[in-house]
Amino acid sequence: MWNRLLGALLKQLIKHGTLTVQLSSGPTLKAGNGAAPSVTVRLTDDTLPRKLILNPELAMGEAYMDGTLIVENDDVRGLLTLVVKNFQNGNLPFSQSLARSIRIAKRKWDQWIPHAIAKKNAEHHYDISTPFYYLFLDEDRQYTCAYYKDPSFTLEQAQVAKKAHIAGKLLIKPGMKILDIGSGWGGLAITLAKEYGAQVVGVTLSDEQRKAAIKRAEEAGVSHLVEFRLQDYRDVTEQFDRIVSVGMLEHVGQPQYPTYFQQIEKNLKEDGVALIHFIGRTGPPGNLSPWFQKYIFPGGYTPSLSEVVTVVEKTKLEAADIEVWRTHYDRTLYDWLIRFEDRLDEVRAMGYDERFIRMWRYYLIASELSLSDMPHVLYHVQLHKHQTTVPITRDYLYVNGAPEPHSAFPDGFVPKK
Repeated sequence: MWNRLLGALLKQLIKHGTLTVQLSSGPTLKAGNGAAPSVTVRLTDDTLPRKLILNPELAMGEAYMDGTLIVENDDVRGLLTLVVKNFQNGNLPFSQSLARSIRIAKRKWDQWIPHAIAKKNAEHHYDISTPFYYLFLDEDRQYTCAYYKDPSFTLEQAQVAKKAHIAGKLLIKPGMKILDIGSGWGGLAITLAKEYGAQVVGVTLSDEQRKAAIKRAEEAGVSHLVEFRLQDYRDVTEQFDRIVSVGMLEHVGQPQYPTYFQQIEKNLKEDGVALIHFIGRTGPPGNLSPWFQKYIFPGGYTPSLSEVVTVVEKTKLEAADIEVWRTHYDRTLYDWLIRFEDRLDEVRAMGYDERFIRMWRYYLIASELSLSDMPHVLYHVQLHKHQTTVPITRDYLYVNGAPEPHSAFPDGFVPKK
């Protein structure tokens, strides 16, 4: 019965391209129009058809991790591209549309993140192992979207450009006091201190990140200018000239948005500037995949712009500028993936097994496709309290003129499978 139901579900979903599913027992299932792209998978667990029907987003990722869903030639990119493109074409079966609606309706419960849960969520992802992240990140350990001002940029160059762009929007002057919410491994805070003469307080809930950041600040000779705290952003009491939050809003949880922006309002001086850098939706509110919720970012969520702006409107903060980065994050994720795949022997030497490797491969590819083929972008929301605090044009960011329009990927680029 479950095999027949799976076959029916796949025929509803896959209209363009071709998917072949070889079952552990029973006939081979085929869906699609026979055209490219063509992907073949093999299921080795008799219980998998039932799981794929009841919760396909969770079950597909879990089965690939567990090795019970084997993709021919390990073409995970091909499989996910096929599924995503058909989903974006509106081919989702009614049962799955209903399940997504239910998840969206209950997301406020799922994303309620008090202090203890926030710390646990941060530890789940960021306390894996600092050396592991160093294998695929740039030299400055930036684990957020890079800025490919030129498609020929390396990951290192694009991350330097990202920090410079952020610093430009913060309009920093030497001696200013800056709060970095979600300071990671300290790269941005150290740069703002070393290159711009700022005094920076970075807060994180990951002790692994904090320890690494403190060491890096000492090595950079700026430990007298930078303080890294193991502290929830909600517990910060001082006021700052500037506030920056890079890749943090996605972990706050939608029910905490009022608290988050009220806290920024409280911590920002009257003539201050804040910059919030986050992944967001170009469409209406939604929900994070249950696989991502369970394995990658518990409590995570990428908000629609409307969810952010409507909360900001209820504070004394005003939007000074909103910038949209398109294709920059998918290029960043692709660069991370290539570096990750190139260093798998070192990943294994650290004690991580094949299941972990498959989980990270699936995560990086799925994240890239969510930015390239789904309605997600990177938002820069610049905030202030008075209309004239920030210059009224963007000329101050482009001393030599605005860059020409382009994609973050070079012309003719074809992703590696």
